[in-house]
Amino acid sequence: MIPVVTPEEMAAIDAAASEPVGVLVERAGWAVYRHALDMLGGTYGRRVVVVAGKGNNGADGRSAARRLSRRGVHVTIVEANAGGAALPRCDLVIDAAYGTGFRGSYDPPRVPAGALVLAVDVPTGVDSLTGAATASVVADATVTFAALKPGLLFADPALVGVVSVADIGLDASGVSAWLVEPGDVVLPQRAWDAHKYASAVLVVAGSVGMTGAASLCAHAALRAGSGYVRLGVPGAVVDDPLEAVSLPLPVSGWVGDALGACDRMRAGAIGPGLGRDASTLADARRFAVDAPIPLVVDGDGLAALSPLGDAPPPWAAARLLTPHGGEFERLSGKPPTDDRLGEVRRIASHAGATVLSKGRVTVVASPEVEVWMSSTGGPALATAGSGDVLTGIAAAFLARGLSPLAAGAFAACVHGLASLQAGHRRRSSTTSWHGLVAGDLPDLLPDVLP
Repeated sequence: MIPVVTPEEMAAIDAAASEPVGVLVERAGWAVYRHALDMLGGTYGRRVVVVAGKGNNGADGRSAARRLSRRGVHVTIVEANAGGAALPRCDLVIDAAYGTGFRGSYDPPRVPAGALVLAVDVPTGVDSLTGAATASVVADATVTFAALKPGLLFADPALVGVVSVADIGLDASGVSAWLVEPGDVVLPQRAWDAHKYASAVLVVAGSVGMTGAASLCAHAALRAGSGYVRLGVPGAVVDDPLEAVSLPLPVSGWVGDALGACDRMRAGAIGPGLGRDASTLADARRFAVDAPIPLVVDGDGLAALSPLGDAPPPWAAARLLTPHGGEFERLSGKPPTDDRLGEVRRIASHAGATVLSKGRVTVVASPEVEVWMSSTGGPALATAGSGDVLTGIAAAFLARGLSPLAAGAFAACVHGLASLQAGHRRRSSTTSWHGLVAGDLPDLLPDVLP
């Protein structure tokens, strides 16, 4: 996993460095130089413009400029205070104007037509904590140091380009936020004497005339490795050709039956498509509170818990809450700030539960405010029902023995990989393929599970 640090944490890491600043600058300059050479594709006849500020970020750019000059590249250094002036004709612009601590507005210089842009640490004008940008450098690539910055993940990918992390000898081992990469996903293997109940999942979801969410969730849990899924839809039965075992539940007053069905289950999911009438919300709340198994709470299950109380309840540690933006605000009881990482940490600590905040970058925080993030997938997942699939995957991972933090983050990663696999199967671009529907995702899971 790749460490992720806030600007404040990065300042502390810099301050604790055992090496002099000059040594770190030269290492950073070397990393920028190597990335510049790769982007130039050679040195003969190449021209580079370095936009350099007065701080360490500018020093990194000047260090790279010296190395490029020694290789025969024609280098021009432009001071960062030049405003929106047009830069000289060149093949590459190195943005070394300001680093992660920059605040305020920036009037970026005009990049010559056809020139690539390499940003140092973070494109100037992109907030390194939130990713917000009003006017900023548009980078084709960004080389950052020691760890990723949240803003590089949350920003419009078109602003930051391809992001690389360079090791310059700073110690980022004590951080508490990490980006999960596909190779990090490790799932417990079934024992040689395993039986179907060893990873059994109970799904309570759906309602009369609204069984699609329940079907998607159950199907995903089965494809994600659950050996047995028991599916209860209040007042209805799912007739889809699933291998889930139906649990008959009345339209209302079903919570006793649902709690009784937890026997032999290893994990559960509650909420997708349940509905929000008063009786349903009361049943859903009691089930979310009293179920004696680890539980993913999503959709209308979250509505039953909103807003959260003032103190973490004793059952919360075994719960994974999976809100989208609106549900997150209702759980929190107040509008979120721009600091998404801090907001998810805050509500997880407040709830005493693990919270998975859905988005282009999914942020999962434990009650101890450790954060795992996932950035797989893309806009193709913005389709009705994809969240129900994510809930089923996470429930299966809980049933297989993962912690709520690992189950949520790994589920988000696998969920995104499945959407990319859809484009691969159709020999289409994974960034422009628009035909994905949520029902495609479960059957793609075996192709991407480790």
